[in-house]
Amino acid sequence: MILGRNERHALRRVLAMLDIKKGRFFLSVLFGSLGLGSAIALSAVSAWLIARASQMPPVLELSVAATSVRMFGIGKALFRYLERLASHRVALAGMGNLRTNIYAHLADSTDSRVAGLRRGDLLARTGADVDTIGDTVVKAILPACIAFTTAFISVGIVWWLSPPIAIALIFCLLLSGVVGPVLSGISARRAGADQVDDEAELTALSLAVLEGAGELRVSGRLGEMMAEVERTEARIRGHRDRSAKPLAWAAAIDTLALGLSVIAAIIIGVGQLDAGIINGIELAVCVLVPLAAFEGTAALGPAAQELVQSGQAALRISDLLGEDEPQPKKNATDLEPVVAARDLVVGWPGGPDIAGPFNLTITPGSKIAIVGPSGIGKSTLLATFAGLIPPHAGSATIGNLPAYDLDRESVSRVLLLNYEDAHIFHTTVMENLRVVRRDLTEAEAHDAIARAGLGDWLERLPHGLDTILGVDGTTVSGGERRRLLLARAHASHAPILALDEPGEHLDPETADRLLADLFASELGMIVVTHRLTGLENVDTIVYLSDNGIEVGTLADLMATSPELRWAVQESQ
Repeated sequence: MILGRNERHALRRVLAMLDIKKGRFFLSVLFGSLGLGSAIALSAVSAWLIARASQMPPVLELSVAATSVRMFGIGKALFRYLERLASHRVALAGMGNLRTNIYAHLADSTDSRVAGLRRGDLLARTGADVDTIGDTVVKAILPACIAFTTAFISVGIVWWLSPPIAIALIFCLLLSGVVGPVLSGISARRAGADQVDDEAELTALSLAVLEGAGELRVSGRLGEMMAEVERTEARIRGHRDRSAKPLAWAAAIDTLALGLSVIAAIIIGVGQLDAGIINGIELAVCVLVPLAAFEGTAALGPAAQELVQSGQAALRISDLLGEDEPQPKKNATDLEPVVAARDLVVGWPGGPDIAGPFNLTITPGSKIAIVGPSGIGKSTLLATFAGLIPPHAGSATIGNLPAYDLDRESVSRVLLLNYEDAHIFHTTVMENLRVVRRDLTEAEAHDAIARAGLGDWLERLPHGLDTILGVDGTTVSGGERRRLLLARAHASHAPILALDEPGEHLDPETADRLLADLFASELGMIVVTHRLTGLENVDTIVYLSDNGIEVGTLADLMATSPELRWAVQESQ
């Protein structure tokens, strides 16, 4: 009733990815139940002690009860503290597991799924949405378990003294623990259906403004983007205001149910007292026990609202993951270092053919340049070689096995793909190189950096390999960033490198020098580039144009392709 079918399915799927340890969760329930049970016992013993003390019995008759009051008072605080420690340990561990499982799922997903995600939206889903799912354990599931356990204990105590009062307590507990949360959840679902989407939109807009403020200001769109941010914030405030009303109704219903249970206990108990069925002390216990029993049901209204928010977050995470589980990839340890294309036609999954057919063979030491205008299929060809997307026709193989059927570790042993916008992480130089190989040693890191032409740069750094780099390489120049990515490729020990526009956004002199260093390397190279200088050092040029594909050396293509000959002459 509170959640739709799709939300329930998504929530079950995502909760399973928390990998919660059942023993730790049950320990949280135990501590929580003992804490609230201590509160109930404190009410019951206090009621007995007050009523019995009014009869002025010998003091020794009251000593055990007085000691019990102290014990339950201390136990209430102690067990609640232990419950907070245990439950938050479960929730935080679950959030970490969920994020790990999401990243692992995305790593095994097709490149087309990942490429369609906005960075801000991805940040919201792996950030706030995962936190919401983790909160489900602490704020929804755990309170429900504790409330059920303590309600059972409360009804048991009252039933032992007076079954009619216990029946009235059951009805009042159902009113507070079922009707109130259901109404709260339904109203919260209506009010908060769009809140998660708006919060994700705010994250995406904020990230776009922060990262592209300069470009937006130049284009005159910064004010428009800031106005959109303000509108989104206003919608979120409105959602929160509407979401507060259901909580108020749930609290009101809980208070009403508590009052009804006390009144019912007094009315029924007075009648039983006159009939001699119970005595005054038992009546006092029956009246005061519900005061603590409803403490558990009071948390169910916010729990219902948390469940609604979790259902929306689970839908978004499930949409991020896709309905289908990633197909397991093969792990091959002894692949021959040969990348080959046979009648290969490339294109994005579900889209049209972009380019092909290709017939190429790349071995260690081969130098192949892929040139042509933007949007012609150069980067798509690299992604197909690396097994990120499947071929539309023909085959792309690594060591005679289809590249798309191999896992990333197997592919990376032979071919390392390095995109022009590969991320530089906000960590040390060493850890940025270990992205491609976790067992990289410092000696190997120094060698990779030297081969990329950054030896002098590393010596100038204040802490060498332990120097912290800025977010996405903001503390290094464009040329240093490109060469650092190249050092990362060298650190992989892959015999063949596939580089997408390594000289992009660099000045001509730096870009030419970088390409010359690449083509002089002993490694196999597949280089996508717009630059047409230095191609005389390449074994094979693959020239893509609207007229088709031309393959050959620079001299061959200069003789047969007027279009390429003109482009080369213009670049000189």
